[in-house]
Amino acid sequence: MMKREIAWDLSEIFPSVTDPSVQKAMNDVEEMAEKFASKYRGKIKDFTAKELLTCLQEFEAYYAKLREILLFSELSFAANMTLPENQALYDKAMKLEAKLGKMLAFFELEVGELVYKKPELISDPVLANYKHALERLRRKVPHQLSETEEKLIIEKDQFGVHAWEELQSKWLNTRLFEITVEGEKKMVPFGEAYGLSSHPDRATRESAYKAVFSLVGKDGEIFASAFRNICNDWLSVCELRKYDSPMHASLIANDIDQQTVDNLLKAVEDNVGLYQHYLRLKAKIMGLPKLGCHDIIAPLPDAPEMKFDFETAKDLIIRAYSRFDEEYAFAVKDMFARNHIDATPRFGKRHGAFCAGWYNGKSSFVLQSFNGRLNDVYTLAHELGHATHGYYCYKNQTILNTRIPMVVAETASIFGELLLTDLLLSEAKSDIEKKVILCRILDGAGRVIFSVSARAWFEKQIYDAIKRGEYLNHETICKYWVAARDKAYGDTVEWFNEMLSEWSITPHYFMANFRFYNYPYVYAQLFVYALYQKYREEGQAFVPKMKQILSAGSSLSPAEIGKIAGFDISTREFWQIGIKQYEHFIKELEKIIT
Repeated sequence: MMKREIAWDLSEIFPSVTDPSVQKAMNDVEEMAEKFASKYRGKIKDFTAKELLTCLQEFEAYYAKLREILLFSELSFAANMTLPENQALYDKAMKLEAKLGKMLAFFELEVGELVYKKPELISDPVLANYKHALERLRRKVPHQLSETEEKLIIEKDQFGVHAWEELQSKWLNTRLFEITVEGEKKMVPFGEAYGLSSHPDRATRESAYKAVFSLVGKDGEIFASAFRNICNDWLSVCELRKYDSPMHASLIANDIDQQTVDNLLKAVEDNVGLYQHYLRLKAKIMGLPKLGCHDIIAPLPDAPEMKFDFETAKDLIIRAYSRFDEEYAFAVKDMFARNHIDATPRFGKRHGAFCAGWYNGKSSFVLQSFNGRLNDVYTLAHELGHATHGYYCYKNQTILNTRIPMVVAETASIFGELLLTDLLLSEAKSDIEKKVILCRILDGAGRVIFSVSARAWFEKQIYDAIKRGEYLNHETICKYWVAARDKAYGDTVEWFNEMLSEWSITPHYFMANFRFYNYPYVYAQLFVYALYQKYREEGQAFVPKMKQILSAGSSLSPAEIGKIAGFDISTREFWQIGIKQYEHFIKELEKIIT
């Protein structure tokens, strides 16, 4: 769907990967790190507010320079992974990051210890810009171990939980699955097989699901071993670090509290009937008595082929953002104007899509493989939302205030999808087009809000079971998975027996020291849906609030960011506001089909 190559121009950062200026920048940043370490190592613990301010500002100058080098190497590699010069630069940059990370590891530890011993420094007017960054750092301190213990944990993890993570990944990515695709038998790798889960042909979807999960199930005890050992290891780490619960570390990382997450997940649990109502509606639209598990995210059988060229997608997204506010669309227009988007599929290009921020340039870069489908337009609108977030954040914050937690990081991206949805619905030429758009939104958001919540319920049940002394063999883990899954889906879906092992292919359960990855996605979806409800009520009066939210970066907590829009995120009632937006889309769909 693209007549010309849409490739990003990275020359604003460095002229090319082989230009001498890249090596010079690497030498310069290494020298900065050495000087910083020599000046500050072991001395931060007795700093005054003014001394700490100077130290933080010097670290930011170094960090911005390092991030720019890493960004350039990562982007060059992602766009063309097979080029030797890109591989060489990427490898050199990763080694530099590791080396300097070790050299300056003392920085956060010493600053954390300082503000833990002298909490009054956090509120000192001299350090006003860093107030919340220091609060976040202080929250980590009680859970840090000695330098020797921290090194031992890194060594332990290298051949422990990281090895289990590698096992799960290698198993999935070294298997071929026999799938009947539109009547023809094929042997395909996992990535391609999983991609067939939304194929238009129902028999192909069924074959894909059964092929993947039957093979996974045969080696269920292997996945159970990996999962069980990762979970048990984490409970040991929690005890060492004195975390209150297995979720505690993720609460610190996401800058929120247990009550907020409990109320979020309870609000979802209270509204599973809404999702189940939608799934019954979708079955009706698809002419089925009940959805099969292979129909949950499937396209509608009578859906017209909606194709978009890149220029059309560009026009739609600019207009969608401009309808919200002309100035709000600046970042999107600027990304197109400066060729900061790499959209052409090519051999050697990284799979998937992402937006990478460029702090020094007050801009971002977006990568995706644009194939002209409706999903590709949504992906582009989503990633350009991240670019918009970066535009406001980088203009208004120093770099230590751009470490945005997962729960807030999706704010502008999901909002961008909603802006696009409103435009597409207003310009849809037929009811079937509206149905396609609404089902796409309801499928995607439904999976995030309800299915991902089921993953959180499952993970909590697993840790509770271990604490009760239960042994987690494959059958036991599957039992807990089905209980959590059925809490979300009720009796609205027919599941293949092979789907008992569905948890096995979720990479996040196997990621080393990354527990409870799931609820931040639920939080983000419902938080933005609540913001959109506010926008629907207030109209243009909401625009400055949205800009203020994005401009805050990580200088405010998620709770404080919620207050900008007049919300108290800690209550169950707040999350109900987000649910209302999902309900709104269901009602719009019902208008068309009844």
